[in-house]
Amino acid sequence: MLLDAIIKGRKDHVLWRQLKGWRYAHRGYHDKPQIPENSLPAFRRAIEHGWGAELDVHLLKDGTLAVFHDSQLARCTGEEGILEDLTYGEMKALRLEGTNEQIPTFDEVLALFEGKAPLIIELKTYKGNHRALAEAVCRRLDRYYGLFCIESFDPRAVADVKELRPAICRGQLASNFIKDPEDLLLYQRIILTNLLLNVKARPDFIAFKFEDRFCRCNRRAVDKLGLQEVSWTIRSKEDLKTVEEAGAIPIFEKFDPDI
Repeated sequence: MLLDAIIKGRKDHVLWRQLKGWRYAHRGYHDKPQIPENSLPAFRRAIEHGWGAELDVHLLKDGTLAVFHDSQLARCTGEEGILEDLTYGEMKALRLEGTNEQIPTFDEVLALFEGKAPLIIELKTYKGNHRALAEAVCRRLDRYYGLFCIESFDPRAVADVKELRPAICRGQLASNFIKDPEDLLLYQRIILTNLLLNVKARPDFIAFKFEDRFCRCNRRAVDKLGLQEVSWTIRSKEDLKTVEEAGAIPIFEKFDPDI
């Protein structure tokens, strides 16, 4: 059917045997407020526990790649402003969540994980910079010998990765935007919830919000068309069991899945 032709992706990427053997700590294994999200201590802690990690990458105005969740600085630094408007030096002057920790660079985080544990790397686009961000991340990963995959909520960034480095394992992030608008226009909510830009990006996996995983197009892409499923964000042992029994890859936070 036509819908299947639109939402299908690429099946059976060669890396799945390795990537599926891990659990992934969301923004590192943080423990707020002492250990902030997306901080070097949070990433070290994930490695020490034998887990991979999910992280978020932004492109600063001087070309620096920074690991931080929001474009808005306020929630995690207490300062006003936009991360993408900063230089490396301006970023390093900030502190995370009342601690002495700085916003790490992508290079700093990669150095921790190389040869130790895999990463799920989310591209955080801002004001149409999807191509520049994808190019910068792909260039840096050309010199990285660790295990990783790339994902983004922005289908344009996923499509850019497809064009720039087709061998990289890539995924489409999504949730039920019909239910939770996220300041999107109605047509955008429909397109993104239903994975309709898979036709351009052809992802290897779908990373759908756990609570929204029964959305029709997600189930069709995973169950009928064979795309790998990733579930975020898992916050209980019970949900972790559900995800893993279904063959999905878990991104978890706020609990120790080994206890």
